[in-house]
Amino acid sequence: MNYDKLKDKLEILADAAKYDVSCSSSGGNRKNSNKGLGDSSASGICHTYTEDGRCVSLLKILLTNFCIYDCAYCVTRKSNDIERAAFTVEEVVDLTINFYRRNYIEGLFLSSGIFKNADYTMERLVRVAKKLRLEHNFNGYIHLKSIPGASDDLMREAGLYADRLSMNLEIPTESGLKLLAPDKNHQDMINPMRFVKNELIQYKEEKKKFKSTPKFAPAGQSTQVIVGATQENDFQIIHVADHFYNNFNMKRVYYSGYVPISNDTRLPAIGTQVPLIRENRLYQADWLMRFYGFKANEILEKDNPFLDLDVDPKMGWALRNITQFPVIIQSAPLEMILRVPGIGVKSAHKIVHARRFQNLTMEHLKKIGVSVNRAKYFISVSNENMHLKFLNALNLKEIILTDMKSKFEKPFDNQLSLLNDATFLR
Repeated sequence: MNYDKLKDKLEILADAAKYDVSCSSSGGNRKNSNKGLGDSSASGICHTYTEDGRCVSLLKILLTNFCIYDCAYCVTRKSNDIERAAFTVEEVVDLTINFYRRNYIEGLFLSSGIFKNADYTMERLVRVAKKLRLEHNFNGYIHLKSIPGASDDLMREAGLYADRLSMNLEIPTESGLKLLAPDKNHQDMINPMRFVKNELIQYKEEKKKFKSTPKFAPAGQSTQVIVGATQENDFQIIHVADHFYNNFNMKRVYYSGYVPISNDTRLPAIGTQVPLIRENRLYQADWLMRFYGFKANEILEKDNPFLDLDVDPKMGWALRNITQFPVIIQSAPLEMILRVPGIGVKSAHKIVHARRFQNLTMEHLKKIGVSVNRAKYFISVSNENMHLKFLNALNLKEIILTDMKSKFEKPFDNQLSLLNDATFLR
């Protein structure tokens, strides 16, 4: 094996993979019951995190950065003058096993540019997972990026060997995709998602009848949308995410602020700031829908279609709905306590449990884990809360902001490189 050549490939294809942020492993539960290699537990795999919070899998690579498409927003587009490389199936398998044995990784996130056609590429991704499972008895986490337009048979086989499948929606709307990637078909992305959803339901039902039914993508499926490449507003993006959660059993929707990489006039110019705060607000809105009981229509309205960059979406909702406050901590239902800025899901449940035994004060809430510097303007507790006098103040937002410090004050470092050397290969 030519280790220098393999190292060069790794540097190129790991760097190209950094734009895909949908690499979470939550939900995997593949157990090592046959004395094989690796173990994917429900707590997920080991990642490293960059300063801006992006999740970076320790083996996150493309099979190839050759691509037949010319998507304006993609660094691997066929018209881009970059160095190209491609792994063989055997090289990816060997890298995964060697990395794992040296305790560098707990699993594999594998995506790819599309070369020749969708099925040709998807078949090679499946072969990697199949070889790891059957030939190397690998039980670690495997996340495969589905290829738009891949056949149902290949998608079914992928689900039998991968823990999670994901299909990137890329641009939130069909019109946006047509603008920047006219040779791509929006439906080619939707069809595999629908197929995976139906297969997940079918295998779950069969598992109830037959214990021998194999796992099918036990960690579910996810998708990713690019934010800021086209003119979609946050209202549209949130409703797209809500649609996929409700109709495709989507495990996660990821949001990726567009990084300007092209001089194309259809895109933000190179040097334009990446919309990281907007990206973060979309993730916060996503959590409100998934864990806090908010509906998409509550988070934003058509006539006010962008999230407030100064405050988080829950705070934004509270400021628009002052008449819902103050919330009486001692008696309010859980659903309303969850809507108080500064109170998380775990803290809300602790409050409901603790108030059965004592009258809760602000000090109690601090010990429970409530972010009192935000919550204090919206709650009534057993002892006097002097901050309620500001609840109806016209400048309440400005008052609250003086207590808050933005975590985006300092510029972010670039994404961490995968590895600094290739000594593991020798």
